[in-house]
Amino acid sequence: MTQATHADTHQAGRKEWIALVVLCLPLMVVSMDVSVLFFAAPAIAADLQPTATQQLWIFDVYGFILAGLLLTMGAVGDRIGRRRLLMIGSVGFAVSSAFAAYAHSAESLILARGIMGIAGSTLMPSTLALVRTMFQNPAQRTKALSVWSAVMASGVTVGPIIGGLLIQSFSWGSVFLINIPAMALLLAIAPFLLPESRSAARTRLDLFGSFLVLAAILPVTYGVKTLAEDGWAIAPVVVLVVGILFGIGFVKRQLSVSHPLIDIRALTERRTGGSILMNLIATFALMASALVNTQFLQSVLGYSPFVAALWSVLPSVAVGAAAPLAAKLSLAHGRPRVMAGGFLLSAIGFAVLTQVRLDGFSPLTVVLVGAGLVAAGIVSVMTLVTDYVVSVAPADRAGAVGGLIETSSELGGAFGIALLGCIFAAVYHRAVAPLLPAHLTAEAAHEAKQTIAGASIAAQHLPAETASQVMAASKDAFMTAMHATCLVACVILLITTAVSLVLLREKKQAVSHAA
Repeated sequence: MTQATHADTHQAGRKEWIALVVLCLPLMVVSMDVSVLFFAAPAIAADLQPTATQQLWIFDVYGFILAGLLLTMGAVGDRIGRRRLLMIGSVGFAVSSAFAAYAHSAESLILARGIMGIAGSTLMPSTLALVRTMFQNPAQRTKALSVWSAVMASGVTVGPIIGGLLIQSFSWGSVFLINIPAMALLLAIAPFLLPESRSAARTRLDLFGSFLVLAAILPVTYGVKTLAEDGWAIAPVVVLVVGILFGIGFVKRQLSVSHPLIDIRALTERRTGGSILMNLIATFALMASALVNTQFLQSVLGYSPFVAALWSVLPSVAVGAAAPLAAKLSLAHGRPRVMAGGFLLSAIGFAVLTQVRLDGFSPLTVVLVGAGLVAAGIVSVMTLVTDYVVSVAPADRAGAVGGLIETSSELGGAFGIALLGCIFAAVYHRAVAPLLPAHLTAEAAHEAKQTIAGASIAAQHLPAETASQVMAASKDAFMTAMHATCLVACVILLITTAVSLVLLREKKQAVSHAA
């Protein structure tokens, strides 16, 4: 199948562009719910009194289940219809949001968040597949997918701000109730604006493969995240190994069954598999930037979480402009060159972050400029990856391909936090030790060596002069760790820039492969 077909010349009209706006509703809501609980945590803790483990699961169960079911739900949408699955998922998301808003125990809130994850996993691949269906013209599809990518990226940033505003005036349940009007509007409009599309081949769903991918992604995501947050421990390592073993089993099964969830062999094609790899590296870098900058704004500059979230919106302006610009440039200069340019721009952004100095030119300005460059470059890459993989995949596999792209994003984000988070923690620990006051108690020194937040807690119980010395040491160590982490990210992206030019170079005769 060639990448350009007669159907690709069909021009989308006003109806399709309005439908794209409608599709952005569930996309924004699902991406917001990854981060919307940031400000609700204290209120939930006071009301439901969860244990430490329960509080962890209240935050994480949504993202874990979402990541584990994306591939499966994409394949389900190909079979039963993407619009139908979108509407079913919207009902489930609205109902489970109401359940979460009025939960009376930690257990019921965890259950509700889990159901929201199941429903959310139907929405992401369905919206992407419907964009593929509605926008058959390559140029228009590229523009539509740039909007899709920008909304997806901005939702995670906007989530904490909306959550913070709601918590100031209403109960914590309001952060879930805002989902319901968006889902209701989608359900009312979707039947009139969105076309139904499904695979013409009535293949059986690989249920055992669905179990294997869930059994692989859940432990891997949990293990990586736990190691990043809590450091080395036997339990998360065992969980991670179990997930990897299930992942190997999933790959073997996909290579052997006649109707796999995803065509593993197609990923060996240089440009298709390379694009998925580039997407994983892109989200890897994006989460690393968020990890460093969020801590800097709160722990070093001393902003409240809400004020820090407001400042973090500014880089989103660059995201909104970068995605459409990248789409336009790719038509003139080719996708590989623009993607390489995106990685290079992000590398420059991390290089800017290595120049942040507390006693230098406005550290807030430098951080925002660096973060904006990183975000603009990465979202440009993600837009073009999505455009390419969706375009070359057969239309009847659009849902499964959408699930694959989103799964790579979830895994890339988890590994970004884990790897660069470990580098950050190791450098901080090594840098802070010689800077702490010699007369510090062993307990206070231990806390201060873990994180800058730990140093802040330890300082609250110390004399004023000693506390000032501890905080000065922790901030100096934080800056050292920040610079080292950003330098590593910069080098990784510079290497990726060169690799992408080779791996994604266009063939003279573009022949597509199914993802």
